[in-house]
Amino acid sequence: RIYFAVEDTDCCTRNCCGPLRPFTLRILDNLGQEVMTLERPLRCGSCCFPCCLQEIEIQAPPGVPVGYVTQTWHPCLPKFTLQNEKREDVLKVGGPCVVCSCCSDVDFQIKSLNEETIIGKISKHWSGCVRETFTDADNFGIQFPLDLDVKMKAVMLGACFLIEYMFFEDCN
Repeated sequence: RIYFAVEDTDCCTRNCCGPLRPFTLRILDNLGQEVMTLERPLRCGSCCFPCCLQEIEIQAPPGVPVGYVTQTWHPCLPKFTLQNEKREDVLKVGGPCVVCSCCSDVDFQIKSLNEETIIGKISKHWSGCVRETFTDADNFGIQFPLDLDVKMKAVMLGACFLIEYMFFEDCN
């Protein structure tokens, strides 16, 4: 284990807002030191309101923004833009039309800004029928070039959490 993530929300917010809830996610190292903070504001979950799409801010160290993940409006595809600390677009992320993980992995491709070159992916790994059916535990993997800027690697981690909350969070 390298990092540990702790969500900072209250019971009322989790129950009333479900997977659309705002949160502060604290990423801790093995010594319990907070190394990253992810801030997600309350936003709309409908594609009918493109002015209130999902977003998450990535801070590393906490309090210092290093990037943002913003949902890009599309009528049927999950699309996101990864931005640097100045809110300049750096990379794109796109997922499948149907985000279902029945017996296979679900891949969200990380692409260049022109969306012509695939440089990596965020994958929700299939965990087996029993675990997928009876638990809310998910396994994700992120692949990216080794020489990618460390700040963008942190932004990709934020994108992974946003994707998990938007498409795979189950409110049991």
